[in-house]
Parts: sequence; C-alpha cells; structure tokens
Amino acid sequence: MLGFFLRLLPFWVREPLLIVIGSVIGLRLLHIAVLEKEWAPAGIGAVFLLLAAVSIHRVVQAVRARRGASAGAAEAGLPGQPQPVAARSAAPPVPPAAPAPPKEIHAGVQVFAAFAVFGVLAASVWLGPRLLPPEGEGDGTPRAAACPSEEDAKGEKTPDAYKKADVVTGADLCEALNTPDLAGLLGTPDEIASTASGDNGTAALTGGKVARPVAEVRFDTYTVNVSVTYNKLSMDQYVKLMEFGNETDVKKSTVLDRTAVFFSQPTMAIDIDLGGGTGGPVTDGPLARNLAVALDGKDRGGYCEVTVWSDAGTLPDDKALLDVAETVLPAIPERGA
Repeated sequence: MLGFFLRLLPFWVREPLLIVIGSVIGLRLLHIAVLEKEWAPAGIGAVFLLLAAVSIHRVVQAVRARRGASAGAAEAGLPGQPQPVAARSAAPPVPPAAPAPPKEIHAGVQVFAAFAVFGVLAASVWLGPRLLPPEGEGDGTPRAAACPSEEDAKGEKTPDAYKKADVVTGADLCEALNTPDLAGLLGTPDEIASTASGDNGTAALTGGKVARPVAEVRFDTYTVNVSVTYNKLSMDQYVKLMEFGNETDVKKSTVLDRTAVFFSQPTMAIDIDLGGGTGGPVTDGPLARNLAVALDGKDRGGYCEVTVWSDAGTLPDDKALLDVAETVLPAIPERGA
C-alpha cells in the first residue's frame, strides 16, 4: 500500500521525501545500535541509508539531465549563419495544432511540497505518543483510580461553609488519601485502587453551615473513607455521645500529639430487589473500624475521622488506621492555626 502511494507521487516529491525519511530513520537506527550494542538495528538502518543514497543518485542524474536539456535548447536558439531563403512556393496546409502538454510543476515547488509532507509525518510521529492512552491503558494492565480533577467539579456549587481559609475540600482530602502507599498501609500492597472520590458535603442537621468534606478510596479488600467535620465538638464530648450510640470497642489514643479515639460500628446493608419488588429493609452490615482525631492539639473542636471496612467483614489492625491518619492529617490545617 505504501509503495503504491509513493509511485503516485511526482518524482520531485517522492525522491526528496525518500532521502529525508531514509536518512533520518537510518541514522536513528544506527544510533540505537551503538547505544544498545545490537546488530539488528544497524542492519536495518544501513538499508534505509542505502535507499536514501539511491534516491540521491536519481536526483543528481535528473538534475544533470535537466541542465543538459536546457543547454541544448539554448544552443538551438542562438543566432548563427544566415540561412538561405528558399524559393517561394505555396505553403502546405497547416495541420491542426496538437493540444499543448500540461505545464510541468516547477522543481522548487515540488521539493517544497516534499518537505511539507515530511513535516506532517514528523509531527505525527512526535505527537503520536502524546495522543495515545497513558501507559497501561489499552494493554489490559489495570491502573490505579485517580481523584476527580477540578474540571470535573465545574458547575457544582460549593457550599458557603467552605469559604473559610482553613477548610479543606473533598478534592484535597482525596489527593491526600489516594497515595501509592495506601494499599501497603492497609496490609494489601499488591492491590490497586478501583475508585477514588471526593465530595464537598455538610454535616447533617446544620442547615449547610458546617463543612464536612469526604474522600473515599476503594480496593478489592478494603474501603477507606476519610471525613473532616468542622463543628465545635471536642473529643471528650464525642466519646460521651458514643454512650448513646451502638459503638463498641472504644479505645482512646493520640495521633500526632492530638487526642484520638478508636471505635467500631456496623455499616448499613441495603437489600435491592431487581425483580420488581420493594426490596428488604435496611439492616446492619459488616463492622467498620473508625479512628477520630482532633483537628488541633488543644482539642478546640472538630475532628477528622478515618473509617475502614470490607464486604467480607475482615478488618486491618488499628495500626493501619493510625498510619492512614498520619498520612492525611498533614494536609488538613489545624483548627485556629
């Protein structure tokens, strides 16, 4: 197909194009052969250089032939000896003139067109890798999920509670949480994040006045959720509220010199009937392990909460939650800082 296309091109387009392409590719392959010390690229590169040399020879012959033809035409038109005047006789009938041959395109224009075509090919080679999918996509290799970009959030109204300088957004939390080391912190280093999300929500029953950004990253084994609640609830008050809930295994701790508390609570399980029925009631799902940490060392209100659960009901040890909290907290400004 390529040979047929090249045969359709005019001589002064095809040959310069073959010279440039053959030279560039041949020299590049020779360079690769020298760097990698392999003979195969050197042989292929020599073939391209040979084709370029053959094209150069053809162009040189064509230029010489054109110059010779121009010189011969000039000599034929020079004034010489006066020619004898033939006796007048009746002029024979003039046959109809043959149609004029199509005017040949100037060689310079053809050479310029050749280099223009080569420029398009070079641009395609240069931009091709940039237009292809990122490495790993299209070859069956799974890639870690990325957090939503700012362009994805365009058009969504941000609550007024996020106008304060020390309030982070769901996108900020997602970037802080979705690190390459997160799977290793959970004890499953070979897993890859399947989804990652961030949301600019507000705390319930506050009329949208208390910011509560949330980020979540899901793996095959565990799901990690991080939220920040910018209310005035201290850790001591939070622990007292647990007495009225169904939290279990409550354990106080410290994270980065801040008051913290571990606790467990069940997730919600919703039975969805796809057969047209109403489905079952909302029930308790597998237990989730939680770690709530004060937003500053003086515990002046507000907390960051790390939650980990799995569909199978298994949970990592508490050290995994501590490591996740120590990874995320530096991205959250301290309260009143």
